[in-house]
Amino acid sequence: MDLFAGLIDTPINVIQRDGLVVYYGELFDCSAADDYFKQLMNDIDWQNDQAVIYGKTFITKRKVAWYGERAFTYTYSKTTKKAKPWTNQLLAIKQSVEEITKESFNSCLLNLYHDGTEGMAWHSDAEKDLKKNGAVASVSFGAQRKFSFKHKQDKELVSLELSHGSLLVMKGTTQTHWLHRLPPTSKVSLPRINLTFRTIVGQ
Repeated sequence: MDLFAGLIDTPINVIQRDGLVVYYGELFDCSAADDYFKQLMNDIDWQNDQAVIYGKTFITKRKVAWYGERAFTYTYSKTTKKAKPWTNQLLAIKQSVEEITKESFNSCLLNLYHDGTEGMAWHSDAEKDLKKNGAVASVSFGAQRKFSFKHKQDKELVSLELSHGSLLVMKGTTQTHWLHRLPPTSKVSLPRINLTFRTIVGQ
């Protein structure tokens, strides 16, 4: 089995300025992606996410999990998470991502979207815990979903479809100049799992 058979010959540069976003295509073939999806659904310690907005705590339908090589803390949306130890599946996926990207990662934030009605609002991954201008590698399993970028100054929009088993990498000054989101849609009824591999510093 050629694990990386679905990778496109020339990775796509999604944005043309103020950062670098590279889409590699399908890092895992359909069989491997199916296996990882099932394992992640069953083995990850999924929890409903929380966000504090104007002093009120909101619980999301979307579920999340935070894993790493150490018990890193990670704070976003005014809530703090403590990383659980890597699972064998996450380590295997991380190894494949690092082999292709030539980057290294020490943590992973996972999101479980039960269907297309669950999404993510515009934001940047620029928390103080993250390596500045470091790479964030996004691996998608399950339903194909649209993923969008918006330039912070002139509001230029760029979108692409993230397929089952695919890899997208954001790095450089992308988080400084661009927002990104997963827009909700009523057209998708199946779940999606997204893994974002990151580098925590100073802990």
